Amino acid sequence: MFKSYFRITWRNLWKNKTFSFINLTGLAVGMACVLLIYLWVNDELSIDKFHKNDSRLFQVMENRVNADGILTSETTSGPMAKALKGDMPEVDLVASVYSSGEHIFSAEEHDIKANGLYAGEDFFKMFSYPLLQGNRDHILKGRSEIVISKSLARRLFDTGENMIGKMVKFDHTKQLMVSGVFEDIPRQSSERFDFVLSFDEFTEGQEWAKSWGNTWTRTFLMLKEGADAALFNTKITDYIKVKNNYNREEMHRTAFIARYTDRYLYGKYENGKLVGGRIDYVRLFSIIAIFILVIACINFMNLSTAKASKRMKEVGIKKAMGVNRSALVFQYLSESVMMAMFALLIAVAIVSILLPQFNQITGKQLALVADPYFIPAFLAIALCTGLIAGTYPAFYLSGFSPINVLKGKLSNSIGELWTRKGLVVFQFALSIILIVSVLVVYRQIEFIQNKNLGYTKENVIYFSREGKAAEQGNLATFVSELKKIPGIVNASSTVHNMQGHNSGTSGIQWPGRDPNDQTEFEHVTANYDLIETLGVEMKEGRTFSRNFGSDTSAIIFNEAAIAFMGLDNPIGKTVDLWDRKMQIIGVVKNFNFESLHEKVKPLFFRLAPEETYLFMARVKTGMEKETIDRLRQLYQTFNPGFPFDYRFLDEEYQALYTSEQRVATLSGYFAGIAILISCLGLFGLAAFTAERRQKEIGIRKVLGASVNGVIALLSKDFIRLVVIAIVIAVPIAWYVMDKWLQNFAYHIGITWWMFALAGLLAVAIALLAVGAQSVKAALMNPVKSLRSE
Repeated sequence: MFKSYFRITWRNLWKNKTFSFINLTGLAVGMACVLLIYLWVNDELSIDKFHKNDSRLFQVMENRVNADGILTSETTSGPMAKALKGDMPEVDLVASVYSSGEHIFSAEEHDIKANGLYAGEDFFKMFSYPLLQGNRDHILKGRSEIVISKSLARRLFDTGENMIGKMVKFDHTKQLMVSGVFEDIPRQSSERFDFVLSFDEFTEGQEWAKSWGNTWTRTFLMLKEGADAALFNTKITDYIKVKNNYNREEMHRTAFIARYTDRYLYGKYENGKLVGGRIDYVRLFSIIAIFILVIACINFMNLSTAKASKRMKEVGIKKAMGVNRSALVFQYLSESVMMAMFALLIAVAIVSILLPQFNQITGKQLALVADPYFIPAFLAIALCTGLIAGTYPAFYLSGFSPINVLKGKLSNSIGELWTRKGLVVFQFALSIILIVSVLVVYRQIEFIQNKNLGYTKENVIYFSREGKAAEQGNLATFVSELKKIPGIVNASSTVHNMQGHNSGTSGIQWPGRDPNDQTEFEHVTANYDLIETLGVEMKEGRTFSRNFGSDTSAIIFNEAAIAFMGLDNPIGKTVDLWDRKMQIIGVVKNFNFESLHEKVKPLFFRLAPEETYLFMARVKTGMEKETIDRLRQLYQTFNPGFPFDYRFLDEEYQALYTSEQRVATLSGYFAGIAILISCLGLFGLAAFTAERRQKEIGIRKVLGASVNGVIALLSKDFIRLVVIAIVIAVPIAWYVMDKWLQNFAYHIGITWWMFALAGLLAVAIALLAVGAQSVKAALMNPVKSLRSE
């Protein structure tokens, strides 16, 4: 039976080459898009899922009440981890984790810069990072020990074998013994690191790190088997207040736990409530995949039902011979599933060709492999596509009356015509929604790239303060030498990278402050000339100056901070910062130190040069290459053995919007594919309509109809459908994109021309698709068309 169906399917494909090509191309391209999106979505959903204790792993987080609402933070106090393990019987394992940043490791004449963590001793017991050498029960207990990745071991020692007990030098100062080697971090991990040091090593002698009033580290825990996470959350709600003896300054903080493996996809909180995160993009592209597949299926439905007249005698004869309707439905569904399987083979070939470029756009390392899940998933996609695309045609074809069919009395019903037209409208409405979405996303990205942030990010280079430059007393000398380099316009140092929230404090007091308010101010520790180097504009007052010896007791706020404090004529007034009197010497205009998703928050600059650890320098436009070469020479003279690694501020700013840029790029491609598939279907329907109305066109031309008149006759019905699709798509597209723009504190407005452009594009492309067939039919010799009758 299946052999017979396969033979019939193949004959029909070969007999109707044009329609077969359109159907196969539409289904194959649509399925290729779906497969690419499936690979991406599957990878996103797999992040952090490799941990064996997945269901028991949690992160401790905090909700902090301030004047603007509730701020949710990943950082906790240093003592949190050990306190929870000692006080809460539900806790099995716990670890504090703090990102160390980059450090230099030296061994066997190699100087390697690597990024890593400080972590508690339970870290490798909780998380399933494979330990190749060393004992999980003993590593991270010694304060002069280090656990390194296999790749870092090879870079340092040219081998990954027998590492235990070997010595590496940390930042050219301290010797550390290798106590363990772990497998390189899998790509499915949201954490990326090459080494792990003892958390106790970092906090030793650091009293601030042991205070419950400072929040700076992350805390992870693993609950015991059978422990109720919801009940545990209720139990720790007031834990911070209890540990602070209900100190008024800490009453705004509330602890809770969130699933560790959820944090990658569900990391966005608003006013203390989880509202989404990267999962929004997973849903978006899943919807786009469904849209594209539906558009491809509509093509199949329309073309299959449109050319039904060519198979009506087959249906009539089979029914007359006793074949029941269910058998015919099964046959036609089998044909559509076979067609989908053919399309799947082509789609897999397309995906294998496009996957390298797709990986480049998405920043992933996806691969078509013989995965036990992928093959069934791909087959399931093809089966669903075949069933969806074939259901309506199967029931439509099998419903013909054998008597009417054999008498040649088959005619298109009003319902059939409206169904076909409705599918075309639905198809183009989806395509227009995608076009409008792409226009809005691209305009928002352009707005982000060109918005005046309140400081000049272009040509500002920054790099770490290391080696001799980090020694007490050498800072001023290094900055002075830096400024002497030709091509350096200005230079300074700070602790803030201007790429988001770096450091905050609620330890500011001013006259009239609400005693219950614990709003955090962004804290920028600065050196002289930082404000000038960044190009931040002063609203009033002055910047830090060496001409004033008291500037270590001076403070500069932004406009948002002054407005929040409600201070009039602030210059010269004093505030208390951590119980120390500080005089306001200046107010800077608001500038965006976070992404444009966030509003400008209260901020202050404090002069403390020796506390800074990032150098910033503005490079003269057009002299970037030679200036960086001279800067590298100075750095290596000052800091022998330390590689010179630098970043440009504007490039790092663009990295804040990597997700949006990828969405814009992918949406553009998928919107183009959607409109292409839609037009393939329209092209096929136009070809069939022209073929079916061949006799009518011939008679009209004999009676004097012009070529333009015939073209208009054949095109107007299709263009009318596209216009209806535009009317339906516009309000839906506006609603969807308005919701998306609300994710940005600063965004563009949606204007009429975006919808007009999308509509014109849809009409123009539809005209090209329909017009080609219309012109061909209009130019045909009427003698030939009438003779064929």
